Amino acid sequence: MLACEFHSTLKIKFYTNEFMNSIDLYNLNALSCSINTTKRYSTSFSLGIKLLAPEIREAVYSIYGFVRFADEIVDTFHNHDKAKLLKRFRKDTWLAIDEGVSTNPILHSFQIVVNKYQIDRELIEAFFTSMSMDLNQTVYNNNNFKRYVYGSAEVVGLMCLRVFYKDDPEGYESLKYPARKLGEAFQKVNFLRDVQADLKERGRTYFPNVDLLNFTKTEKEQIEKEIEEDFRAAYEGIVRLKKEARLGVYVAYIYYLKLFRKIKKKQPAAIMQNRIRVNNVVKLGLLFQGMVKHEFDQL
Repeated sequence: MLACEFHSTLKIKFYTNEFMNSIDLYNLNALSCSINTTKRYSTSFSLGIKLLAPEIREAVYSIYGFVRFADEIVDTFHNHDKAKLLKRFRKDTWLAIDEGVSTNPILHSFQIVVNKYQIDRELIEAFFTSMSMDLNQTVYNNNNFKRYVYGSAEVVGLMCLRVFYKDDPEGYESLKYPARKLGEAFQKVNFLRDVQADLKERGRTYFPNVDLLNFTKTEKEQIEKEIEEDFRAAYEGIVRLKKEARLGVYVAYIYYLKLFRKIKKKQPAAIMQNRIRVNNVVKLGLLFQGMVKHEFDQL
């Protein structure tokens, strides 16, 4: 049983220490850590999350903060024992969930969401499996590629979907497939965007049966065809989302779609040399576009 739940992020600024008990203050501080982590690491997801209804926004911040920290362990801590750190983080995650508290603010924030929304533990375990694969796996075949994408991206979409449909199991089940496809599309776009860094800095090549040292236009076009199919399937789910979640998810979707289309215009050699980005001015334009379409029910 949780001692208390998060307050709406919109109300944080109205509280002072004298009006909240200690656990309230600690919970809000933990949430703030998740929010700051999201804002520092991903402007695109931050933009989308801000457009979610307040009652679900804070939960998605907490999910993103958790997955971001785990990802940092395997991608950034090069001068440390990554396997040991990931094992400890995994252990601490389960302890936080089971005990309903953690001295790690990111994990404390996450465990509140897991326990409040009854997020399936299989999703969390699949996520850790994929993070573990990043420690040793450098070349992927079709089977372990699908396994990796499921655990690293699709389950994150499913966690968020559980938050959106806490009291609607039928709605959750009906949207699981498009939620997974959205995560898959985002992850594959990330792979194309980060292909240079993954190969040169981390020695990884995610796409099966593709030699990135001899990356051809035909191979790139085949990958892009798969991503387009993922985006189409994802969109069919987005338009069916409840209003509280639809705009935020749609804005993240059109941002990634814009990024994908920029990548699609580039030759293989170009994306092997430079990381493709969408600038902030374009992002603001996409935000306005998404808000207008949502307001007039034109998605």
